[in-house]
Amino acid sequence: MTPALELKDIRKSFGEVQVIHGIDLDIQEGEFVVFVGPSGCGKSTLLRLIAGLDDPTSGDIMLAGNRVNATPASERGLSMVFQSYALYPHMSVRKNLSFGLENLRMTREEIDRRVNDAAKLLQIDMLLDRRPGQLSGGQRQRVAIGRAIVREPVIFLFDEPLSNLDAELRLQMRVEISNLHAELKNTMIYVTHDQVEAMTMADRIVILRGGKVEQIGKPLDLYNRPINKFVAGFIGAPQMNFLTGALSGGTLSLDCGMTKTLPYTQNGPATLGIRPESIAVSLEGEGDATVTVQNFEQLGAITYIYTAFDNGEPLTVQLPEQIALRRGQTIGVTLPETAFHVFAGEGEVALTRSS
Repeated sequence: MTPALELKDIRKSFGEVQVIHGIDLDIQEGEFVVFVGPSGCGKSTLLRLIAGLDDPTSGDIMLAGNRVNATPASERGLSMVFQSYALYPHMSVRKNLSFGLENLRMTREEIDRRVNDAAKLLQIDMLLDRRPGQLSGGQRQRVAIGRAIVREPVIFLFDEPLSNLDAELRLQMRVEISNLHAELKNTMIYVTHDQVEAMTMADRIVILRGGKVEQIGKPLDLYNRPINKFVAGFIGAPQMNFLTGALSGGTLSLDCGMTKTLPYTQNGPATLGIRPESIAVSLEGEGDATVTVQNFEQLGAITYIYTAFDNGEPLTVQLPEQIALRRGQTIGVTLPETAFHVFAGEGEVALTRSS
């Protein structure tokens, strides 16, 4: 089956500065793929290359098996939703939705059908006669999405569309976009710096750093089996804990004072990673080590505890319960070996256990 989109050794330079370093990627028809990474990693540049708003320096962009490097953006059959909404303030919602279709010389009957169908799908049909200035942020975002829907594209492109919304609206719009994908079944490519959006919305996540792909996979595969320390630290909230140390003869000696015997054959500097929710707490000080409570957040169903070892290394704990704590308190922590991730060597890659 031919992928909906193929990127073959895509590179992009601006003058002497190379920002995309040879990316290969296949996206299947109907997939929801999220590009995620820190600021400056190249995710928006990559989306613009796919859209045809920028040209790659080298490599091939294939849509349904056809090379489209020289195809104008307007002829690629794609629709893009921007961070800034980019609505025409002097036009009504109806006119914002229909304007692009009118420029394509569609019949009035077809334009009205598409506009009304999109408005009903997004529940903005009662807003068609308003102007953007009369709408809330969430309503404006729905209009921006509706403008993409009416073009009936083969692929939707989203460039950080929720970054201007408050936390409650972001959650609501995440759900709505996921529901939209389930209903339309179109291919969608979504760019964000927010790993929570990536984890909750994507079929597959592409993690970028410095214009290169670090890892591609399903959300829980990346969470459970990160390929290196960067991916492990980027996916998950709160972030994975990292404790520095060294491996020698199958023994991991940590700077915080803990020692673990582990099935690894490598020797040299190493980092132990463990997620906050994997750590058990004892108020009586029992466990692998003791730490000092520096701060805590009690959110009702979840408690976050921010602690430190005697050497100053931090350790964050997440508990699925309420617990009585005070700052400065000493508690015991147990770090189960089944939850360990060990990173070492060039690129701080995840080590494979020897049998």
